[in-house]
Amino acid sequence: MKIDAKKLLELGYPQGKAIGIALDIANSSANTDEVMKTLKGVVKRPEEYINDNVYSSVAAELLPKEDATIALNNNPKAYKIYGSEGIEDGALKQIETAMKLPIAKAGALMPDAHQGYGLPIGGVLATENAVIPYGVGVDIGCRMCMTIYDLPATILEDRKEDLKKMLVRNTEFGRATFKKPKDHEILSHHLFEEIDLIKSLKDKAFRQIGTSGGGNHFVEFGITEILDENSEFDLPIGKYLAVLSHSGSRGLGATIANHYTRLAMEQCKLPQEAKHLAWLDLNTEAGQEYWMAMNLAGDYASACHHQIHERMAVGLRATPLAMIENHHNFAWKEKDAEGNEVIVHRKGATPAGKGVLGIIPGSMTAPGYIVRGKGDEASINSAAHGAGRAMSRTRAKNTLNPKAVAKHLHEKGIELIGSGLDEAPMAYKNIDDVMGHQKDLVEVLGSFTPKIVRMCGDEKFMEVD
Repeated sequence: MKIDAKKLLELGYPQGKAIGIALDIANSSANTDEVMKTLKGVVKRPEEYINDNVYSSVAAELLPKEDATIALNNNPKAYKIYGSEGIEDGALKQIETAMKLPIAKAGALMPDAHQGYGLPIGGVLATENAVIPYGVGVDIGCRMCMTIYDLPATILEDRKEDLKKMLVRNTEFGRATFKKPKDHEILSHHLFEEIDLIKSLKDKAFRQIGTSGGGNHFVEFGITEILDENSEFDLPIGKYLAVLSHSGSRGLGATIANHYTRLAMEQCKLPQEAKHLAWLDLNTEAGQEYWMAMNLAGDYASACHHQIHERMAVGLRATPLAMIENHHNFAWKEKDAEGNEVIVHRKGATPAGKGVLGIIPGSMTAPGYIVRGKGDEASINSAAHGAGRAMSRTRAKNTLNPKAVAKHLHEKGIELIGSGLDEAPMAYKNIDDVMGHQKDLVEVLGSFTPKIVRMCGDEKFMEVD
């Protein structure tokens, strides 16, 4: 009889390393009934087994620790910063703290970086056999997705009102959902039946599929210009109509992130300045559960984007020529320069391995760029995920003038449907400065200029109903 973690949990074993050790012992024994009987005694009276030849390691994990706080290293591991002059002190301190973790192997800070929780936005961190839920972030698998159509850019003026109505009819943001959500194969994933937390989220996942979050998430029409005739899209140089969306895994991802962050912080006690960097060992049940749940949330985020773009394609009555999709707020299993497996966290940073395609947006009045990764080792094969914030949401709301922002949007020819002052273009860094700091990381294949933008925001700042 194979013993699994569920049976040990029923005996009273806590989530954590003790279960992993106990499973190794149990499943390497021929007499599982006898082992289970002993393991029951170990969890009840671990002090009696602390010197046992077989069960001492389990007992040691079950006994309370006099000082469970894990010390940080005195000196951080070496890491590279791109565009340091444009990065606030808070983000610099956060990456330095992250690089003092005993599990840290390598790190980098992208030029769009700003302060977040735990790992800064724009932070890249490679660890050894451990995943940090807040190193991934709350909006797991958040991504950009662009569809390019064989339609002339002039349609943005010729059919402006139709396109605005199309955005309103075919997108939902924040708490709003479609009256009739579209089904998707991701909702039949086996984890919705196997993990209690995920099971409890299935109804919400169904209600929210195909929708976008609040904050800086958007769906927009714009002009894509292909600059490289040798690009992977096999498209002639020129301008095309395109749809670009930015959103993540909605309530599913947020609940997963918060649940496993709590577990990590219970199991991995760190000094106050590093507490949000608590990790889960991938050899534990909790670590494996989070890894599976994170990947599910990433796939769900992708499904949401694909449904958004499917709805837009129906409205346009056009077949896409190409789709580009890249994500951030995720962790990947990759190989370092020595060929060792590492867990690469990219929080507000995007993969830029050699030949990897992506989109790096600017603001609603500044172009974004279609890029191809160069595979720069110092950046851990990463690049910025956008322009990055130049001011906090609170500062933007308190200091920016709505009339001045509206005038700026009008001068740039932007039609805006919903948005708060916290998403005004002035709240973001100059995208060309950001791109200038990562010339060694990516090469530019094309651009995307927004023209009709829909977001979720303050109704007082909405231009249309």
